[in-house]
Amino acid sequence: MTRFRVAIAALLVLSYSIRAEVAPTPRDVSAELRTIVVQNDVPALFVGVVNESGLVALGAAGVRRKGSPYPVSVDDKIHLGSCTKAMTATLVAALVEEGVMTWNDTVSGAFPELVRSMHSKWKSVDVTELLTHSSGAPTDLNFDGLWERLWNSRDAPKQQRLELVRGVTSRAPEAPPGTKYIYSNAGFAIAGAIAEHAAGAPYEDLMHDRLFKPLGMTSAGFGAPGTPDRVDQPRGHTEDGDAVEPGHDADNPAAIAPAGTVHCSMADWAKFVKLHLDAAMGHPRLLKAETFATLHSAVNNFQPQYAMGWAVVNRDWAGGEVLTHNGSNTMWFCVVWVAPRMGFAVMVACNQGGKKVQKVVDDAAGTLIRELSGRAK
Repeated sequence: MTRFRVAIAALLVLSYSIRAEVAPTPRDVSAELRTIVVQNDVPALFVGVVNESGLVALGAAGVRRKGSPYPVSVDDKIHLGSCTKAMTATLVAALVEEGVMTWNDTVSGAFPELVRSMHSKWKSVDVTELLTHSSGAPTDLNFDGLWERLWNSRDAPKQQRLELVRGVTSRAPEAPPGTKYIYSNAGFAIAGAIAEHAAGAPYEDLMHDRLFKPLGMTSAGFGAPGTPDRVDQPRGHTEDGDAVEPGHDADNPAAIAPAGTVHCSMADWAKFVKLHLDAAMGHPRLLKAETFATLHSAVNNFQPQYAMGWAVVNRDWAGGEVLTHNGSNTMWFCVVWVAPRMGFAVMVACNQGGKKVQKVVDDAAGTLIRELSGRAK
């Protein structure tokens, strides 16, 4: 990764000389990424670096579809997987500030029509518990045919989420609510369903109106990017390297969209990440400072420490707490690290899933972090 490190070091000399209020033109590090792509036999890699000035580095190298001649570009859309979770939590926060809902809204209060079939321990579960993986919602939805029904459903996404709520809450939580960390896509899906019930609009519309539009995330949408009949966007690839055409099999059901189906360009993802970096550095936008503090603070002493859509970890290189998350629908993998005390965030994505790709992405992120943290000191 020598050329990549040299490029990052060079752009840092430039970016740290730029006054914070001046938005820089991001340096294109695509050429430096190509060696990593070739050496690791992955379809493509995408990177972004944000600091207080804005997006200071952007890169994309490789091909949209393995074995094809179609190169990726920095404007291509990437699938964020579970990095969607922080976006869903931010949407809920916006609705809380508007008075549309509260952090204490309960599952039974949102869905009175389901109370009769709802297990008693679900009735008092609230939005905060759902967004911090402490509700007892299950990791696995393969029970009573629920996942198969969701996978095969052609109902509107809002109706799919209602079916998920009905299926999950008809059984006892995996643990008593508020007592244990259990990572759960279902929990975030239920939180999204509560939001759309409170606001009277589908989750996807709320995301566009309350988050994507205010931040100028014009490329943002849901599901696998691209169209089946032409390679106009990167394809996701399985762990074995097989490309998956956009469509039903290329992403998870819309029922769990609040947990992980957003796609957007790296530059647009950077707009969202910078929103949280700025807030953590004491410069909140869109939401109040105290609201961001809620989003960024782990509410329990469970391990791992988890806020609302963000894992909260301590790293020596960051001088303290870092916000981080990764995401994968098994055909993409991405990761984000937000280091407020160092004043930067890094994002890396690959259009393939699997453990090997996770290491490639993590190694690329680690290279960026080492260069950035060394320069910031």
